[in-house]
Amino acid sequence: MSSGPALLLIGHGSRSVAGVEEYWQFADVLRGAAKGLEIGCGFIELAEPDLDTAIDALVGRGVTSIGAVPLVLLGAGHMKNDGPAALERGRRRHQSVRFEYGRALGIHPLVLALAEERIRAAVGAGDPGRLAVVLVGRGSSDPDANADLYKVGRLLQDSRGLGFVEPAFVSLAPPSVPQALERCRRLGATTIAVVPYFLFTGILVDRIHAQADVWAVEHQGMAVRHGAHLGPDPRLAELVLQRHREAIEGEARMNCDCCVYRIAIPGYEGQVGQPTPLHAHSHSHGHDHSHHSGIPVPEPMGGGEHLG
Repeated sequence: MSSGPALLLIGHGSRSVAGVEEYWQFADVLRGAAKGLEIGCGFIELAEPDLDTAIDALVGRGVTSIGAVPLVLLGAGHMKNDGPAALERGRRRHQSVRFEYGRALGIHPLVLALAEERIRAAVGAGDPGRLAVVLVGRGSSDPDANADLYKVGRLLQDSRGLGFVEPAFVSLAPPSVPQALERCRRLGATTIAVVPYFLFTGILVDRIHAQADVWAVEHQGMAVRHGAHLGPDPRLAELVLQRHREAIEGEARMNCDCCVYRIAIPGYEGQVGQPTPLHAHSHSHGHDHSHHSGIPVPEPMGGGEHLG
């Protein structure tokens, strides 16, 4: 029986084979950095194993304490709802096991440094002229998560010599990639680096590059350069292990000051106090574990496109 607390690495999942493969590459990097820590892997949707299966597998290996870390950059619905719901289902199935939940990777110096490297690699060594960066996030129906991308952009813009950084979203929220590119052009940029603020590749990353290419064809005088997403970098593994330690030690303090489920944000008042659903995700692959504890299966809160 394993005596130490295990780490459950909560992935989003993707329809992209390459995106799922990058998750597994990162899991290997994490295992190399974890020095014997028991690690379980699972996905919220679109890939296998699902979170319930991953939890059951850890418990089957004798684990009695699990600290789960959501492998997401900015905390939106999947981090706030799907992760906690999976752990609660786990608690009901395995009442002798301790479950703790960690923070998302969030706005952290290690992530900012990696994003800066991706931007600089896209720009290259030559003089780019007047530089701008379009930093593209997934987009969310959660305004708190969207606002965090603007904070990331400002932290990258200040004192790093990267020109001005214009946030954009590829789904669910404005401004779009073409809108952000146009704003940069009107502000005087001559070179624009389009950088996906994504952990792993996938359908949406491909869409970002395609949209940038279309815009570039229509604006021949502009130099539009593609940046890479963050990828399975060892620094992110270091951050995941930090988040795991926080969770196990009871130090994982979430930023809930602007959470739509706690605070009446204008336009989102109906979300306050909504319960977290305990159902298996509607896109889960594998077994439906909701029957283990007789948990009702309500409709999920919110909605939108989730293509990794």
